[in-house]
Amino acid sequence: MEIWVTWTPVVGLLGLVFAWAIYRTIVRGATGNDRMREIAAEIQKGAMAFLRGEYSILALFIVVVAGLLALFIDPPTAAAFVGGGLCSVAAGLAGMTAATKANVRTAAAAKDGNPASALLMAFHGGAVMGVAVASLGLVGVGVCFRLYGRPETAQIISGFAMGASSIALFARVGGGIYTKAADVGSDLVGKIEAGIPEDDPRNPGVIADNVGDNVGDVAGMGADLFESYVGSIVASIAIAATLLPQSLAALRAVNAAPGSDLQAILMALPLALSVIGLLGSIAGILSMQVLKRLDAASALRNSTFIAAGLFLAGSWWLIASYDVANSVFWAVLAGTLVGIAIGLSTEFYTSAGPVRRIAAASKTGPATNIISGLAVGLESTAVPVLLICVAIWIADAVAGLYGIGIAAVGMLATVGITMSVDAYGPVADNAGGISEMAGLGPAVRKITDGLDALGNTTAAIGKGFAIGSAALTALALFAAFNQAVDAARVASGGEALVIVLTDPHVVIGLLIGGILPFLIAALTMTAVGRAAQKMVEEIRRQFREIPGLLEGRPGAKPDTARCVDISTRSALREMIAPGLTAVIVPVVVGFTLGPAALGGVLAGATVTGVLLALFMANAGGAWDNAKKAIEKGEVEGERKGSDAHKAAVVGDTVGDPFKDTSGPAMNILIKLMSIVALVIAPLLA
Repeated sequence: MEIWVTWTPVVGLLGLVFAWAIYRTIVRGATGNDRMREIAAEIQKGAMAFLRGEYSILALFIVVVAGLLALFIDPPTAAAFVGGGLCSVAAGLAGMTAATKANVRTAAAAKDGNPASALLMAFHGGAVMGVAVASLGLVGVGVCFRLYGRPETAQIISGFAMGASSIALFARVGGGIYTKAADVGSDLVGKIEAGIPEDDPRNPGVIADNVGDNVGDVAGMGADLFESYVGSIVASIAIAATLLPQSLAALRAVNAAPGSDLQAILMALPLALSVIGLLGSIAGILSMQVLKRLDAASALRNSTFIAAGLFLAGSWWLIASYDVANSVFWAVLAGTLVGIAIGLSTEFYTSAGPVRRIAAASKTGPATNIISGLAVGLESTAVPVLLICVAIWIADAVAGLYGIGIAAVGMLATVGITMSVDAYGPVADNAGGISEMAGLGPAVRKITDGLDALGNTTAAIGKGFAIGSAALTALALFAAFNQAVDAARVASGGEALVIVLTDPHVVIGLLIGGILPFLIAALTMTAVGRAAQKMVEEIRRQFREIPGLLEGRPGAKPDTARCVDISTRSALREMIAPGLTAVIVPVVVGFTLGPAALGGVLAGATVTGVLLALFMANAGGAWDNAKKAIEKGEVEGERKGSDAHKAAVVGDTVGDPFKDTSGPAMNILIKLMSIVALVIAPLLA
């Protein structure tokens, strides 16, 4: 296994070279006419301005937390924390740069009447993000493991995961507030009040809306999956580092060589599996050169299946090659298959019968649309949660707590292709916006609308996958926290940690943890509402005060920079409270009520956080696609501008912060709290 440990950072670096090669193919594409290039430049300028502001705030946060870790834990953990944060930032920058280059080139391919080339360009725009996420994760964790991959020092590696999770929550919440403030404001004034099309160049909020697609669904989602990916690997390493002799014996192969260091093998196995997952993802990305001849949905789905199949075949070979019981492979298989199944379940609830129910309910107004959407969102939580339970049951039955961690690795190992498919969506959405603002005509818009509609579904699948993986990763981190406290207590002559549900401290922790996702959801929804109000007022003001703007007279131009500034300032200000809450609460509870109460907090937050995340993400995706179903004429007697369409726009507006701000924040919240608990476990013990 030593060779895998040695080569993990190298494979990560080679993955970054591959991501650079994809980026070079993007920038060589045609960029269309001058107007298209002008719009794309505005989007890129706004996106990078937001990232600069966000990262300047996060730099202060990283410095302060690293100082506290160095003071109260140890300097290596602080250094690992900084490394995790910087890798997360690098992944976001790489993905954002590629996406803002690919959007105009996707529109240009559609302008040339080539749907297959437009699909491939949008996919490549997302693939840079996907490969960068997996590669940077391997580089960062691989280097940390080379330095500290021993049972007595493995705790230090948790600092890397904490850095990744901290940046992820701020990036996801900040990006989500930005994008939904612009989206909601543009839709309410543009579509409903003024009756103009989506992405109409007369609307001052359109550029901010397109910028938001990138900062929320590319940089934000990338940071989300990066920290899940890293968290699953680190949790498995931490569990393996504290396995008791009887647990190790159960995971040893029947024909194992005598004297082999099984604990070292189990600690390195998550890294080796992730290397195979990255190679499988690269193969899936390359397969799109052939699959692009199929319809877009089949091409994207099959590329994912190819990557998963190659990963499973490689995993079987890897586990069989070492002194590890075959049962560990069944845990990997359970995680991979359940991840795919959660994606298919999400696809059903956001693109099939439930969407048609919501669209039909729109005929009788916004109230029935919203009631139907809420019902679909609530219903959609059942199947994914049962699937997560199946994965946990199988993984625990075949490989114990280590199996749960390795199942999360199995679910996330092919994050390179999963993120590629997910980040395709905002690139396609931007391409549609550029096509509309540049006046490229209905034929071009038909191609980009088709790509965009599929992008809504892929984004919803990505969110479902992220939530499912978050549940497994959070449980693995919880188990690692429990074992870390046990190990520290036993080493100092104390008793092992026992969390009893009848213990009042544990019940208090459960209740505190249970309310946290609702509190964070309230903070983020309120933030979107406040920012959207400012956006609505600004767009109304410009329509009212700029002569000829709404009428589309020559020379009447909207002040798009003002709207971009409103979203940027609001997002940067409002992201701070949710982010700090997730870091501070575990520390306060752990040091005031003890580790058992903190265990209760983690359990309570995981249960309510997963349910709330699934509900919000799926309801929002279904509302969005119900609106699009009416716009495409799939609801008999209804079309754009009808009363049913206006009702569907209202539902979509409610769903926007559900699916792109509050919902996605939940899965990062529960993992960040768990990793903070793991980092401070030695102090609590």
